[in-house]
Amino acid sequence: MNQLNIGSTLPAFVGVDQNGEEINSNDFSGKRLVVYFYPKDNTPGCTAQACSLRDDYSTLLENNIAVIGVSADSVSSHKKFMDKFQLPFPLIADTEKTLLNLFGVWGPKKFMGKTYDGIHRTSFLFDETGNLMSIIEKPNTKNHAQEILAIYTN
Repeated sequence: MNQLNIGSTLPAFVGVDQNGEEINSNDFSGKRLVVYFYPKDNTPGCTAQACSLRDDYSTLLENNIAVIGVSADSVSSHKKFMDKFQLPFPLIADTEKTLLNLFGVWGPKKFMGKTYDGIHRTSFLFDETGNLMSIIEKPNTKNHAQEILAIYTN
């Protein structure tokens, strides 16, 4: 995997969200930005992570922090996931794995002795100028918003 490093600049990207609308990385200039990658909609860990971000979303916004979720699920899957859990931030449907590869989070994983390709749950935290300031490689799904806030406010 070819992952970004601390100090890297936010890669330029355009993705499609749960409503079929374009999300452009340039739209977040001047904001702190969390781009979080997760394996699959409606699974226990991914739901806990999304709900943690949802529950503390107003605090994230108060700290000028925007959030984008990304997985390889479809637009319709994201729409159902968003509606079911009332998520207030966009979810990019990266079915072609363009962003997954750009950020270096698609690659070999092991589960029960078997190796397969999949998404490595990872969050990238960028500052207002688009520089990567932190990478959370194994987020605490139930307290992910608090992890993010601790990094940005310390």
